[in-house]
Amino acid sequence: MRKLTFESVTVETRQIGTYRSIASVKEAAEFLSDDWPARHGPSYLAAQQICLDALNGERTVGEARKAFIAAAKTVDIFVQDRR
Repeated sequence: MRKLTFESVTVETRQIGTYRSIASVKEAAEFLSDDWPARHGPSYLAAQQICLDALNGERTVGEARKAFIAAAKTVDIFVQDRR
């Protein structure tokens, strides 16, 4: 599976005060699958689908990064975006 790297985004994990840097579509997809606090809602589902589409070459890395950040902000996950 391709990683498809992007500019790093730091997010807070479910463990308060613990942060993780996400620097690829693969890492974003894994975070959505394994560490997301609530696996429902339109922004979560959209981010998940866009990441999968990007991994399959159907969407861009930028679209996946943007969707991941938007979904995180929707559920009040702290996001540090270096852009």
